[in-house]
Amino acid sequence: MTITIALVVGGLYAAGIYMMLRRSLVRLLIGLVLLAHAANLLIFAAAGLTRGRPPLMPAGEAIAVAPVADPLPQALVLTAIVIGFGVLAFAVTLFLRAHEVTETDDIDRLRGTDT
Repeated sequence: MTITIALVVGGLYAAGIYMMLRRSLVRLLIGLVLLAHAANLLIFAAAGLTRGRPPLMPAGEAIAVAPVADPLPQALVLTAIVIGFGVLAFAVTLFLRAHEVTETDDIDRLRGTDT
C-alpha cells in the first residue's frame, strides 16, 4: 500500500510540475492544484497509513489501549487544504484579471504588457 501511495504522489508531483511548465495560465493553475494534492498525500504517507480508532481518548485515560489515529497529520492536511484553496482563489483572480487585460492565456504574450 505504501508503494502505491508513493507512486501516486510521485505521479501527481510529475504531472503538476509538467503542467506548470506549459505556456498556458489554465495549465499553470491545474498544475498548482495537482501539487497541492500531492503535498497532502505526502503528509499522510509520511505519517504512516494505519487504520485505527478516531483520535479521541476517553475521559480519565492517559495512554491509548488500542491503536488510534494520529491527529497531527490530519490537522496539517486540513491546514494545507485551506491554504491551498486560498492560493488557488488568488491565482484564479490574477488569471481572470490578466485575461481581461490581454485577452490571452499565453504566458509569452503577457511579457509584452510589462512596459
